[in-house]
Amino acid sequence: MSTIWDYEFDTPVYKGKVSFPTGVFIDGKFSEGSTGSTIDVINPTSGKVITKISEATADDVDRAVQAARKAFETAWGLKCPGSERGQLLSKLADLLEQNRDEFAAIEALDNGKAFWSAKGDVGMSVGTFRYFAGWAGKNHGKVIETTEDKLAYTRHEPLGVCGQIIPWNFPLMMMAWKLGPALATGNTIVIKPAETTPLTALRMASLIKEAGFPDGVVNVVVGYGNTVGAAISEHMQIDKVAFTGSTLVGRKIMEAAARTNLKNVTLELGGKSPNIIFNDADLDKAVNWSVHGIFFNHGQACCAGSRIYVQSGIYDEFLERFTARTAALPLGDPFAAGSYQGPQVSQIQYDRIMGYISSGKQQGATVHLGGERHGEEGYWIKPTIFTNTKPDMRIVQEEIFGPVGVVIKFEDEDDVVRQANDTVYGLAAAVFSQDINRAIETAHKLHAGTAWVNCVNHLQPQVPFGGYKQSGIGRELGEYALDAYTNVKAVHVNLGHRL
Repeated sequence: MSTIWDYEFDTPVYKGKVSFPTGVFIDGKFSEGSTGSTIDVINPTSGKVITKISEATADDVDRAVQAARKAFETAWGLKCPGSERGQLLSKLADLLEQNRDEFAAIEALDNGKAFWSAKGDVGMSVGTFRYFAGWAGKNHGKVIETTEDKLAYTRHEPLGVCGQIIPWNFPLMMMAWKLGPALATGNTIVIKPAETTPLTALRMASLIKEAGFPDGVVNVVVGYGNTVGAAISEHMQIDKVAFTGSTLVGRKIMEAAARTNLKNVTLELGGKSPNIIFNDADLDKAVNWSVHGIFFNHGQACCAGSRIYVQSGIYDEFLERFTARTAALPLGDPFAAGSYQGPQVSQIQYDRIMGYISSGKQQGATVHLGGERHGEEGYWIKPTIFTNTKPDMRIVQEEIFGPVGVVIKFEDEDDVVRQANDTVYGLAAAVFSQDINRAIETAHKLHAGTAWVNCVNHLQPQVPFGGYKQSGIGRELGEYALDAYTNVKAVHVNLGHRL
């Protein structure tokens, strides 16, 4: 058995009661972790404990892997037709949509994001499950012409048991991004949510059971990275690991995969995305999208447009309008009507961001706006804008993962492309110009897996997402994500050739 979390929301934007188990979810059942230890889940708005959940261990990971392997070989994988997998994913999407407000409330509570923003994440998750449900029965190979006495064709077969490690910034949405293609292609899952934001993943486990997925197809184990994350990365019976998080941890996962069974990896890692605004940009559009690009989700987005390059002819006007728009952002309780920005997710993240703000000041950058905490309790930071930076400053080169942007003046296209590409990261980039030819040409020159033109942070389930350089390996979303969860088998059939 497992402890049940009961909680009643009574807020201006959502009222309702939630009740679900908070243990490890293995082989279709909730139970306590093997040691009986627990993890405190903290409300970042107040810094106080919401509830305690079961802490998983390496032994629990092993149990989950055995359950996933059994399900893969007996009830899922090649044993379950793609059409049936698609129906189950569609059912899961329907259940999630029916419980949209509940999931948004849970996510706002332990993550700190505004309720309206969390509702958007739920909508994106529903769309992701529906998109991959449509692919489940359409993952096909090819017949390859060789000679008349031979038939050659390819099959796309599931990898097997996949370990998935999801981050705390978009807990539910990242779960959907990983579960969708893996389940559509017939894999079974051992998934580790972030220990700081585990509640929507545990609630999702209940929906997976309700939707009718066979026991063991999806297993949820919440624990710390150095125990559960390491156990997933090193397990000899896990065929793939998919991870979203920091580049530092991504390296450790890749090393563990190489050191053990050379498991397949997909890594979606850090970013320091440039946002380039030319003189001829629509200034209203550029300002609004740039505010969204850096301050959406409290700046806790791997593709945040944190380096804002503005051409000299409009720099002063852009900075004035961008500053005014940022200063007007409502900071407040995630459940207050009209709140845009809530707290950072944890004390650790708060301290990290404030450390970068201190570094910017010490290295001589100008704090144009913000640069300090907001309120007396919780993990709140005012939206911060730096100017007068130098290319080698930490706030220009390193991922801050918070509501901190730098605004940098540039002169011409060659200058800004050089600066934009001067980073170890390559996750995303944006270009604003009313000259569509120049915008596209510039987008093609940028070393990034995603390039937005006249928008920022605009993602859809059918479009692939992933990075260049140290921003990762492989792609999530879109048809390309299916390739990350399948092996290609070539079959040669002799129709008459004799030796």
